[in-house]
Amino acid sequence: MSRRTPTGPALTRRALLQRTLLGAAALGLTGCDRLSENESVVRLLGCAETLNLRAQRLLAGRESLAVEYPASMISPVFRPNGTVDPQTALYRQLAANDFSDWRLSVGGLVQTPLELSLDTLRTMPARTQITRHDCVEGWSAIGQWTGPVLGDILEQAGVHRSARYVVFHCMDQLDGAHDYYESIDMVEAFHPQTLLAHSLNGEPLPVGNGAPLRLRVERQLGYKMAKYLKGITLVEHFDDIQGGKGGYWEDRGYTWYAGI
Repeated sequence: MSRRTPTGPALTRRALLQRTLLGAAALGLTGCDRLSENESVVRLLGCAETLNLRAQRLLAGRESLAVEYPASMISPVFRPNGTVDPQTALYRQLAANDFSDWRLSVGGLVQTPLELSLDTLRTMPARTQITRHDCVEGWSAIGQWTGPVLGDILEQAGVHRSARYVVFHCMDQLDGAHDYYESIDMVEAFHPQTLLAHSLNGEPLPVGNGAPLRLRVERQLGYKMAKYLKGITLVEHFDDIQGGKGGYWEDRGYTWYAGI
């Protein structure tokens, strides 16, 4: 399927879906935490979730790519979303040693569980892409991300047929009690633009943007792109993970599928 250039005047299907969802979410809101408190918006997004998922997969296709931009369009400052400086004991301990002792675990419904150091991830074959991050608050920024493709890591681990979702476990807490987590389905997990990014704009990932490693799932809104990763688990369902909705904000009223 052909794609128009990012500077073209035409409104693409992806842009139309994005504007519709962002417009509904941003109405009357000033921050991500406000969304879960606005019952009318939560109901609206809940009704739209199934339609959005079906429309994305039908109109854009399972393999459609998010728009990639030229280096000249990279934002001067890439604004952080969510947590900007985790204060959990685990994160502070690992950050103090420049994450040399940090490991990313890959487990659950896999044949070969993995423990990957940051050095290992940095030496793996990587993809670099310049994409736009769209936050549910209504702002966006363009940045260059580099890291291994998630699908390559999952293939290395070996995915069981019963696995339906990939869950990302993080080292930050927004409420001081529950670790942030997110999830995507296998279609998004094996999408060629879904990365585990260790670099932003050619430099190691800053703390505010998710060091040492963050998810980039370019066809969805920013809250899906989990930061401060510590583990990945392949599962058949979410029932026994925190609130059972597939993500920190989903447990509090957000839609699980946040396609744009």
